[in-house]
Amino acid sequence: MKVMIVADTEEPGLWDYYSPKKTEGVELILSCGDLHPDYMEFLTTVVNVPLLYVRGNHDGIYDRKPPEGCIDIDDQVYNYHGMRILGLGGSYRYKQGGDMYTEAEMKKRVRKLSGTLLFTGGFDVLLTHAPALGYGDLEDLPHRGFDIFNDLLEKYRPAYMFHGHVHREYGDFTRTRNHSCGTVITNGYGHVIIDIPASAYPKEGETGSFFYDWYITGKNRRR
Repeated sequence: MKVMIVADTEEPGLWDYYSPKKTEGVELILSCGDLHPDYMEFLTTVVNVPLLYVRGNHDGIYDRKPPEGCIDIDDQVYNYHGMRILGLGGSYRYKQGGDMYTEAEMKKRVRKLSGTLLFTGGFDVLLTHAPALGYGDLEDLPHRGFDIFNDLLEKYRPAYMFHGHVHREYGDFTRTRNHSCGTVITNGYGHVIIDIPASAYPKEGETGSFFYDWYITGKNRRR
């Protein structure tokens, strides 16, 4: 499955000078946050594929102007043709405001998802705004990663993690890193297109989690 990851900056090459050749074959768009809703609406329209997103720490505009036609997957596991995508947006808290969390607050969000993750049998992709601690984050508080993300990766061992928040111009930018558990971590700053092999996620309705598979199979039959 060819997936386009976007984050943090509205690229003129995709907005002002869009060409279908630039997104040829893309089946899904994943936004890691801090993007204007008009840009997201434009992308899902011209590429004509679903756009799933989590919020960044500068996405308060979504409260009054959510990106139409796009799907907010914060604090849930979204199934896309068998690929289970867990969304956890926001950054490390460095001041008062929305979409920022202390480590303890992010851990609380994750704990609330324990029943969901038991039901789904885990997840295949972790979609966040902030990075995991020690994997592409910075030393300053605003760009610190969350250690709970490392715990999630170690426990469930998803194939991929996609995040944003750390911009190329900040220096020491690395697009792709490998986590110690084997997860491939990609910083989606700007945009990057990744071809995810079918082997990276189960066939739809074949996760091995009986009730979840039954639910997904029944849901598809009702479509």
